Amino acid sequence: MVKGTHMRVSKKLLLGSMAVTAALALAACAPSVTPDDGDAEGEGLAEVTVGIVTSESGPLAGYGTQYLDAFKAGLDYATDGTGEVGGTVINVEYRDDAGDPDKAVTAVKELIGAGVNIIAGTASSGVALAVAEQAAQNQVLYISGPAAADAITGINEYTFRSGRQSAQDVATAGTFLDDIDGKTIAVFAQDNAFGQGNAAAVEAILGAQGATVTPVLVAEDATEFTPFAQQVLAGEPDLVFVAWAGATSGAMWQAMSQQGVLDAIPVVTGLGDAATFGAYGEASEKIDFLNHYFSGAPDNDVNTAMVEAIEAGGGTADLFSPDGFNAAIMIVHAIEQGQGDVDAMVDALEGFEFEGPKGAMTVREGDHALIQEMYQVKLVADGGSFVPELVDTVAADAVAPAEAQ
Repeated sequence: MVKGTHMRVSKKLLLGSMAVTAALALAACAPSVTPDDGDAEGEGLAEVTVGIVTSESGPLAGYGTQYLDAFKAGLDYATDGTGEVGGTVINVEYRDDAGDPDKAVTAVKELIGAGVNIIAGTASSGVALAVAEQAAQNQVLYISGPAAADAITGINEYTFRSGRQSAQDVATAGTFLDDIDGKTIAVFAQDNAFGQGNAAAVEAILGAQGATVTPVLVAEDATEFTPFAQQVLAGEPDLVFVAWAGATSGAMWQAMSQQGVLDAIPVVTGLGDAATFGAYGEASEKIDFLNHYFSGAPDNDVNTAMVEAIEAGGGTADLFSPDGFNAAIMIVHAIEQGQGDVDAMVDALEGFEFEGPKGAMTVREGDHALIQEMYQVKLVADGGSFVPELVDTVAADAVAPAEAQ
C-alpha cells in the first residue's frame, strides 16, 4: 500500500491478498526462518514473533484481560482460525508489565534483544509513553492500547494506537450540547493530575469551540461533597463534565444527586467497563454517559464475531475489547504489507482503513490517531442492576482529535 493511500480492507480482501504474498513477505519479516530442506534460496516455512506487553497483574489487570481476550480473538479472526498467514506461523510472546513503566521497558528491551520488532499492548498511559520512547530508540513498530493519553498520538513515527484517546472522550461530551459556542461548561473533578488534565482538555477542545470552561476542583482527600455540588449549581452552567476516579465516587454522586444538580443541569461523564455500572447509585438514570464501547453499541459482523469468540473462551466483551481486536488486525496487515521492514510496516499502517468491532476505523496518516465513532449512552435499571443502552452514535469525524504537530 502506498503511503497516504486510503483503502477500505475487508476481512475477505485482507485474507485474500495475504494468500498471494504472505509467504514471501513474512519470510523476510521473521527474526528466525526455517527453510525447507534443499531450498537453495532459503525460502520456505517461516515464523514471526510479536511481543504483547500489558497489565496481567496490578491495578489495571482487568483492562489487560479485556485486551488479551480480544487480541487472541482478533488474531484468530484475521488469520481465519489458523494462527498462520500463507504457511507462516505468527508466534506471540506475552509479558506482564503490572502497570509499571520500568517493568514494561525491561520486558520490551528483552523482546527487542531477541529479535522482535513488533510490540503491542499497554493499558497504562505512563507505560505507553515509556514504551513509545523505546520504540523510537530501537526503531520497532509499537501499537499502544488501551492507554488513552493524548500525548501518545504523534509522539514518534513508530508509535500507533488501537484504541481511542482522551480528546475523543472530551469531544464526545461536547456533543450533548446542540451548540457549544457561547455555552458554559463546568468541569467537576479532583484536584490532581487526572482532574487537572481533564479540565485542561475540556478547555483546549470545547473552549476552542466557543465554550466558557469553569473548573470546580475538589481536594483529593475531601469526603464531604455537598459544598462543591452547591458551587456547581450556583454557577448555572449549561453542562457539567465530571472526571472522577477512586473510592469517593459513590459519595460524590450521592451529593450531586441530593443537591439537585442532576435534575437542574445535564451532567456528562465517561462510562467505564461493566464493573463500574453499579457505582452511580440513585444517580444512574440521570447521568448522560459518553462511551468508547460496550458490546451492544455497534451492530456489525465484526463486533458479532468478536463478542462470540470472547464468550466462547469464557470471557466477556467489555470496554477495551476493540483495542485488542483492532491491534491484531493492524499487526496482520502490517506484517503482510511491510514484509518485516519496520519503515514499510509504518507506511502500511499510515492511512490504513479497516472494519473493526466499532465499524469503520482510520489510522490518520499524519499523527497515527485512530479515527472512530463514539457513543452516547444511558444506564437503565435491569432487575437489581443497571445496563447500558445506546442513545446515539457520534460520527468519527465529529470527534476526531486535532492533529498532533
